[in-house]
Amino acid sequence: MRYREGFARVNGTEIYYREYGEGEPLLLIMGLSANADWWGEEFVNELASRFKVVTFDNRGAGRSGKPEGPYSISQMAADAACLMEHLGWASAHVLGASMGGMIAQELALEKPERVRRLVLMCTCCGGHEQVLASPEIYALLNIPRKGLTPEDIAWASLPLLFPQEYIDENPAAMRAVVDAFLVAPIEPRCFVWQMAAITSWSDFPRLKDMRPPTLVITGSEDVLIPPQNSRILAGVIPESKLVVIKGAGHALQSMYPQQVAKEVLDFLS
Repeated sequence: MRYREGFARVNGTEIYYREYGEGEPLLLIMGLSANADWWGEEFVNELASRFKVVTFDNRGAGRSGKPEGPYSISQMAADAACLMEHLGWASAHVLGASMGGMIAQELALEKPERVRRLVLMCTCCGGHEQVLASPEIYALLNIPRKGLTPEDIAWASLPLLFPQEYIDENPAAMRAVVDAFLVAPIEPRCFVWQMAAITSWSDFPRLKDMRPPTLVITGSEDVLIPPQNSRILAGVIPESKLVVIKGAGHALQSMYPQQVAKEVLDFLS
């Protein structure tokens, strides 16, 4: 599907974005170090068959501006709200994945009038209430990057996103994931600033005040943000529904784009 791309000068930085399809507005917010290409063409096209979809690169990532950090989740939620203003959207459905799910939660809590329905994918509440990944996973996430090329980092990161069996059985899909990473890889300093935003954020005490109807989606094999975190979110957020995609890792929309898109479309419709 064709898209229109642009840059919006918002909240002290420049945000790169893409617009797909027609219909009610749906804002997609990506995760740590990711760019808009990481959503995958099939997943976005499924959503854009029914909605006006906008994807974008968070500050510090992809083609967006790289102002000095550190960054915060609240700051990136303000970026998203300002992008909505730039687009002329008074409100929209919002879907956030991983760190993008944290940003989406913050947006819905700080500006509830802007969020019609909320989809939280492979994310958590942060803080002491979250269920952490194993030390081995954190070691892989924080692998020393000095001397590594962006492609080296991309290949090394695949076990964070997919079960090893899936990686072994889908070499062409893994090549496509690496290629998406290489479109606009994050700079090491910006990776650190985004990580700082994640580790310093929590919203558990506020989850009970979440107003938008919420769909929480996780993969049963997510090792980066274990699925117990989605059960915590769904257990506290009023008017929430939990969906667990069997066999899916952290990048569930890449593994099962049609199934995940159907869950989202059914909920938003």
